[in-house]
Amino acid sequence: QVQLVESGGGLVQAGGSLRLSCAASGRTFSYAMGWFRQAPGKEREFVAAISRRYNTLHADSVKGRFTISRDNAKNTVYLQMNSLKLEDTAVYYCAASTAYLPSMGDEYVYWGQGTQVTVSS
Repeated sequence: QVQLVESGGGLVQAGGSLRLSCAASGRTFSYAMGWFRQAPGKEREFVAAISRRYNTLHADSVKGRFTISRDNAKNTVYLQMNSLKLEDTAVYYCAASTAYLPSMGDEYVYWGQGTQVTVSS
């Protein structure tokens, strides 16, 4: 069983930066980890994933602006978000998967409760 708790969300101006953290209990080093987001009235969207061996995958919409990383010693996954845009406003969720580098939500078995990110103009 893995429990995930996100933090680091908040209100930021467009062009600004935030770093999200996902603290995990359990043996997270054996899981691939991912970030998803869901904006009001929209479907959940893949943001980024990182494999057990630190390979990464980023959605085209965030490539070059967001970076996923992990610290297995701390059981923590991060999402560094730079050059934030209004359209990045959403609830961001951390998730864990037994797949290699999954980008589909149904490949993830554990989910956090989410943290709100709001980008203002």
